[in-house]
Amino acid sequence: MKRTASRTGILAALVGLAVTTLTVVASPAQAAPAEQQAAADAQAVAAYWTPERMRSAIPIEQLVKAPNLSPKDVAKGQSTIIQSIPNGGGAWTGAGKVVQTAGRVFFTMGGRNASCSGDAVTSANGSVVITAGHCVKYQGAWHTNWTFAPGYDNGNTPYGTWAAKSTLTTPQWEASEDMNYDVGAAVVNPLNGQKLTDVVGAQGIAFNQARNQSMYTFGYPAAAPYDGTKLIYCSGSTFTDFLLTKDHGMNCNMTGGSSGGPWFLNFSEATGAGIQASVNSFGYTFLPGYMFGPYFGADVQNLYNKAQAA
Repeated sequence: MKRTASRTGILAALVGLAVTTLTVVASPAQAAPAEQQAAADAQAVAAYWTPERMRSAIPIEQLVKAPNLSPKDVAKGQSTIIQSIPNGGGAWTGAGKVVQTAGRVFFTMGGRNASCSGDAVTSANGSVVITAGHCVKYQGAWHTNWTFAPGYDNGNTPYGTWAAKSTLTTPQWEASEDMNYDVGAAVVNPLNGQKLTDVVGAQGIAFNQARNQSMYTFGYPAAAPYDGTKLIYCSGSTFTDFLLTKDHGMNCNMTGGSSGGPWFLNFSEATGAGIQASVNSFGYTFLPGYMFGPYFGADVQNLYNKAQAA
């Protein structure tokens, strides 16, 4: 059966975890047990993700093999053939806000422990993490044991691990895994009575911005030559994908595991702060050294609004 560019079975950088939540108006008598259960669930996820499990988590891109297609195949419109997230860039040796808001994402997918990247953004509920759509859901299945480790550094989690109480994605990714909308979000539970962004701060987020600007991108690539222990970054001018998507493109070589890491406009190396406007999504196997990230338009803004209202 012929696949179209809207399907991410062509994705070699996979992930998925999202839990659909219902809005329920609970009476005071019901609220306490629900809150107790949420706290118990969060503790169970925290206990599951030991430092050893985090170190051995597989970059999601390695759990699915991309078809070995050529540029000629792409010209026929058969598939996007994703290599994963491209690679490249060096370790971020600066300080600032990004070393707190960016982090590794861990989850279980098909019985295997896997990893991605994510970023804490400003939100009404103080609990939103933005990542890639395939880092919350892939091929119809939502990932489980989803947790966010901001400021992850060589096995250390200086700001704790934050279990998701719900995960969500764009309608286009949920329905057909359209690479143009490969964006996901998680709403994490409080930790020790505090909300995520009260502890680590938050990056700004923007939608419907001008294309082809200079940007910075961050992530935790865990496939060779990287090992997932450090925050890696790339920076430079961007362009619009001229092949099978309308994504942003950048010269960058980050490998699997960097999926979901943030792309920033107006990033300051001095303060480590910027305005998030995309996430690491994919790279073409025949075009090494380039990474692509979805444009944050109205549909991604709607996703963000749902997450911050949860």
